[in-house]
Formats: sequence, C-alpha cells, structure tokens
Amino acid sequence: SVSAMLSGANKEGQPEGVVGTGEYLLSKILISGKSTADKIDELFSIFDLILRDANLDAKSKIIEILREARSEKESTVQGSGHAIANARIRSRYNVMGYINEKMSGVSSLDTVKALLKQAEDDFPSLLARLENIRNTILDNNTCRNGMILDITGDSAVFEKIQPSVEKFLNQLPGDSDGAKLQNFYILPHPWAKQAKDEMVANAPLADEGFVVPTQVSYVGKGGRLYSEGERVSGSTAVVSRYLGTGYMWDNVRVIGGAYGGFCQFQPRDGVFSFLSYRDPNLAGTIDVYDGASGALMKSVEEMEKDPEALATAIIGAIADMDGALSPD
Repeated sequence: SVSAMLSGANKEGQPEGVVGTGEYLLSKILISGKSTADKIDELFSIFDLILRDANLDAKSKIIEILREARSEKESTVQGSGHAIANARIRSRYNVMGYINEKMSGVSSLDTVKALLKQAEDDFPSLLARLENIRNTILDNNTCRNGMILDITGDSAVFEKIQPSVEKFLNQLPGDSDGAKLQNFYILPHPWAKQAKDEMVANAPLADEGFVVPTQVSYVGKGGRLYSEGERVSGSTAVVSRYLGTGYMWDNVRVIGGAYGGFCQFQPRDGVFSFLSYRDPNLAGTIDVYDGASGALMKSVEEMEKDPEALATAIIGAIADMDGALSPD
C-alpha cells in the first residue's frame, strides 16, 4: 500500500510536554507490504515498481481511483463524523492540525472532487502535476536523505533476507552522498508558512455545521486549554479519561441515546474536544458539554473526601498509557 504520513516534531531544544506551534513536522510517503522470507525479492520488486515505474498516464485508472476516493471520503463524513468534527476543531488552532484536516478531513473531499474534474476535463495538466511530484521525490540529489527502510522479523528471517535487502538498497535511486534536506527539528516545515496564511482566511474561530444524509448527528465542541509554550500537566490525562468514562458515558450515551460520547485532549496542540457518535440529539448534547466543567468541579469536591476514588482515576489513566502485555 501507499500512503502519506504526517507526524509532529518537537523543535530542537524545546522541552517535552510543551505545546508547540505545529510548524515543526515530518512528512513522508510510506510504501508498505508484507511477505514470507522467500518472497521478499518479489515484494521489493513491487516497491521499486511503485516508486519508479507507476503508469501515471493511465487516465481511466486514475479517474477510477479518484472516484473511489471520493466515495470513500463521502462515506467517512457520514459514518465517522466525530473524527471529521475533531479534525475541524483542531484545524483552527494549530498549523499541523490545519494541514492534517486538509489532507484527511472534510476539506480533502473538495480536493478529490477538484482532482477528478481536472482528470476528466484536462488530464494532461493533472499528469504534469503527478510527474512533477514523482520527479521531486526521485530527485537524484536529495532522494536518499530521510529515506528509511524498516523491516520486522526474527533473527532467522533477517539472516535469510540480508542479501535481498542489500540488493534492493543498492538499486534504489539517489546519491547517498547527495545534498541534505533541511533539518526539520530546527526549521519549520516548508508547508507551514502557506498553512498559516490560509488559516487566517479559511479557519476562523466560528461555529459551523455540515448537512449530510443521515438520521443521526455527530456533535463536536472544543477549544484550546493550553497556549503555545505552556507546559501541559499530566493531570490532563486523568481529567480527560475521567470525564470520558464517567460523565460523558452517562449523559451522552446512556441518557442521551448516542452510540458513543467521549472527549479527547492532545498535549501537542493543547486542544480539548468533546465528541459524540451516532447521536440522536444536537442541542441537548451541547448542553451536556457545557455542563462538564460544573460536573468536574463537583467531582473534585467529592474526591477530596475520597482519596481512593482519586487514586482509581489516576490508575485508570496510567493503565491507558501502559497496559499489561499479552502472554505472547
């Protein structure tokens, strides 16, 4: 399979647990697969074919792929609206959140539709864009910088496939002594400036809703709890889990009748969000979200008198981060 990967990075020298700007990130294309040890040469051959010899001028196939992508994204909006809402919330506050939403959120549906129209009406211009992307990736001077080969297997597998791995690496394009790309832990990602400029016009702090052909709602509400440069306390994990497994479960799922009600906090961007899944309500669920702070303060008063309840909440949060290993 082939997919895009976007991962946040801490600026060099920035302490752990501090909210960043989202400008420092890593972007890669992942080509992945699995095979038995005796079929590794065939797998590497497929990787090489995808990387260098994919038939980009197959107009009918590209149109088919784009139509499938459009259908999948439309289905995601209808079936995973909570994820769509969460991405939209985070895109208002952070560069990486904005880029993530453009790549995989509801905004990407508009992009796919535009690409499909271009493929149908002006395929040569789309082909030129695709070829430019491939040429940039395979630039002989920079291709190998940042390239990673990751293999999982036991020692017997590694011993058997070692010659095939060396052969594959030697035939890959690029000069191993070529130019170095920028240090993404020191300099903002090249996409960051354009994203920040677009956020001013395209990501205002305003309420919004999307009309989709479903009989249920996906209700999201959130905001930034920690500003850029602030250190995030570990207690946020306890609070988030406590609200999600108690207050949200009871009021959104059990009483409200939604299939799911939960909250998420991301320390990297400092944004906290309430979300519901397949929810028959809208205004009532927002009322529940607005009542969370009062319910939390009441719980704090109760836990001051019951240290065991507080310890249980802390242990539960730790268990989410460091669960028991399986017997295997």
